[in-house]
Amino acid sequence: MTITSISIIKKIVVLFLVFAGLYYAQGFLIPLLIGGVLATLFLPFSKWLESKKIPKGLAALICLITMLIVVTAIGFLLAWQLNELVKDFALIKEKTVYQFYRAQQYILFHFGISTENQVTALKEQQPFVADFIKLIAGSITSILTQSILILVYVFCIIYYRTHLKNFLIKLYPSTKKKEVEKVIFHSTRVSQQYLLGLAKMISILWVMYFIGFTILGVKNALFFAILCGLLEVIPFVGNIIGTTLTLLVAAVNGASLPMLGGIVATYGIVQLIQGWILEPLIVGSQVKINPFSTIIALVIGELLWGIPGIFIAIPTIAILKIVFDNVASLKPYGYLIGEVVVRKKEIELVKKIQKQVSKLIK
Repeated sequence: MTITSISIIKKIVVLFLVFAGLYYAQGFLIPLLIGGVLATLFLPFSKWLESKKIPKGLAALICLITMLIVVTAIGFLLAWQLNELVKDFALIKEKTVYQFYRAQQYILFHFGISTENQVTALKEQQPFVADFIKLIAGSITSILTQSILILVYVFCIIYYRTHLKNFLIKLYPSTKKKEVEKVIFHSTRVSQQYLLGLAKMISILWVMYFIGFTILGVKNALFFAILCGLLEVIPFVGNIIGTTLTLLVAAVNGASLPMLGGIVATYGIVQLIQGWILEPLIVGSQVKINPFSTIIALVIGELLWGIPGIFIAIPTIAILKIVFDNVASLKPYGYLIGEVVVRKKEIELVKKIQKQVSKLIK
């Protein structure tokens, strides 16, 4: 019994040291892991280019340029829409002041706090606002630095992938070679398929949100559609944040209650389609992790590395599951985080819709 207790304590200490190491090494690990995940997305493209007799270095460079073009195109699209939003800034500012005045009057009549005290309380928060602006400026510098590192890592991982693979194989006995190759192959594939699935999901969400917001007459519908779709990279809360921002801006612009209700209804319908049809077809088949483990992974990722940790969490836990499933002593952990198989009758209509959608997205 004593030995068991000591063994448990050792495991807890090791786990604590691992998390501490991940936290303090985040400056090095975050760009490396993001670069690794993105590199897996371009591996098929790189292999295809190499099959056309293009040198490996040039193929890796073309992959890097392609990634930059895609990111730049999305950035320009957002900037263009943001510029349209800024054109209405004077009107938004005027309406914000009016809404702020109404809020002041509401607080005065319902809570008895005078407007002078409210203004004094806001002034006391000015140092916090200044610190927040400094934090944002520092974050932008950090993001630019890490972005350069990510690009370097993407190029190096694509170029040296065979060398890195052979290194991992050499770490294990020759009898384990096939098993290690299997784990590497499936780990690369699940990361790649997750990113492809996420890209498809975001594209479809852009279309659905844009149609819904346009029908409702929301100003700058394309911008908010793109925003809500891109925030899908933050599971569970990203789309809620996007919809909340859309509601707030629409409310400041004087949107009627039916329009605000329509925005909420659009969010509900999109989530229904996403949960019942899109996720099982696009993402669910690639990342077989139960929701409870997914939430824990996201929470730990955010605690350790913030927003980048949320982005990395799902592909990381999916890769860990593959490793667990292929190592005898770790199989219980693979079972723990894996999908819970529940036999249930699916709605016939949903099955038919899924079949039709799967034909369109493949």
